Amino acid sequence: MKGYRISVIRHGMTEANEKGVYIGRTDVPLSSKGAAELAAKMDEFDYPSVHRVYSSPLRRCTETAEILFPCTELVKVDDLTELNFGDFENKSIDELAGRSDYIRWLKGKKDVCPPNGESLEEMTARTYKALHNIIMNMMEEGLTHCAMITHGGIISNMLRCFGIPKYEPDVLTAKFGEGFDIIVTTHMWLNSQAFEILGYCPYEKIEDIDGDER
Repeated sequence: MKGYRISVIRHGMTEANEKGVYIGRTDVPLSSKGAAELAAKMDEFDYPSVHRVYSSPLRRCTETAEILFPCTELVKVDDLTELNFGDFENKSIDELAGRSDYIRWLKGKKDVCPPNGESLEEMTARTYKALHNIIMNMMEEGLTHCAMITHGGIISNMLRCFGIPKYEPDVLTAKFGEGFDIIVTTHMWLNSQAFEILGYCPYEKIEDIDGDER
């Protein structure tokens, strides 16, 4: 049975990430450091050749896609946008530490959301919608390997909820410009709403017998 592979990759670093500030829907670009780190990763690792890139519409993701997959079709998917942090948006952990609503939110209950923000339950529902539409699109068009550029929270939630085998949450944390390869079959997705987690992406460069990288 045909498998459909998706390389799920976190966007590069922004200035807000460098400062430890929550950014969800705020549309900020990559920082100079973030763009440089992505370029360095392209020299250090092998990124896959893919048929299409599905991306969050926010600039930090589309700019990441343009660096890592410059000659590949880019499709923006609104439901891949990061969690809406509401009143916690653009605030640091230190600024929020004394707030009871922040402490309540950190306990991780799926139906609790930041004031004027979005719950994990709501994010999971739209993540499923995005993933379903992408998988169906790949199957309809016969695209066997695509990339997805999105946000750290989306990636970890997606892998925890729909990925097999099951791992501890810290294993499923994606670094900037890195992520995971997943694979799904029609039967697996339509019957179980699940995909298989294959491993990390990008890949270690392999040297051939003459010592050259390939």
